[in-house]
Amino acid sequence: MPIALLPDRAIITVTGEPATEFLQGILTCNIETLPAGEARLGALLTPQGKIQFDFLVSRAGADGFRIDVAAERAPDLVKRLTLYRLRAKVTIAADPTLGVAAAWDGAEPSAEVIRVRDGRLPGLGERLYFTEGAFSADASERDYHAHRIALGIPEGGRDFAFADAFPHEALMDQLGGVDFRKGCYVGQEVVSRMQHRGTARTRILPLVFEEGQTPEPGSDVTAGGKILGQTGSIAGNRGLATIRLDRLGDALAAGEPVRVGGGIAGIEKPAFATFAFPADTVAAG
Repeated sequence: MPIALLPDRAIITVTGEPATEFLQGILTCNIETLPAGEARLGALLTPQGKIQFDFLVSRAGADGFRIDVAAERAPDLVKRLTLYRLRAKVTIAADPTLGVAAAWDGAEPSAEVIRVRDGRLPGLGERLYFTEGAFSADASERDYHAHRIALGIPEGGRDFAFADAFPHEALMDQLGGVDFRKGCYVGQEVVSRMQHRGTARTRILPLVFEEGQTPEPGSDVTAGGKILGQTGSIAGNRGLATIRLDRLGDALAAGEPVRVGGGIAGIEKPAFATFAFPADTVAAG
């Protein structure tokens, strides 16, 4: 029952009476329906609909929110949110007093911590927020990422480049990170158009490698001499890769094996995914 410290994460707080309205107007996820005790996936997009920042948002009191974000991205996110603040009476600041951990498989922390369920997928467990120096863990950051990868959960900066991927490509539409019924937010028109037209040709998918194969992140995924995409996170014999679905479909229909780094790899549809997967079409045919 593991608990892993995540030193690569940081906390930003957004507080003040208008905080809900402020965040609701710029983020992809629905802030108004966010229940206490849940960390919900969300993003801040470019006007062109690409992901600038991905994070988990949870409530912190009546008029406040915690944003759990990659530590190296936190200063830039504070600046970006501040630019959007305009005259809204909200306070946006990093909170260096809180550390971040993840717990899964029913792990129970021994110290007093803030516990919120990870809203992306039940199997991910909980996020734990704690005062620095008052917490210990029995698993590593690497263990957490192996768990995440095994479940098929992408993470910005590891599985897709910021300002380069649309939410659909990063599976945010599958993991509760985009609300298609809420009002406008930054980049909303592009994301809604992709949803209604079904034009997401690229998805991040799980890979399973041959025994002993350990490709580097950024390796080409190929079939029949054509590039299908590139690998992202790797842990053991599993990884995630950005894959062109149409090219994968052509390869499967032609019986071409998928290769990564000279070895054979299997490509899977995430268990939680509802989008059309090429293997389903080939099997049905």
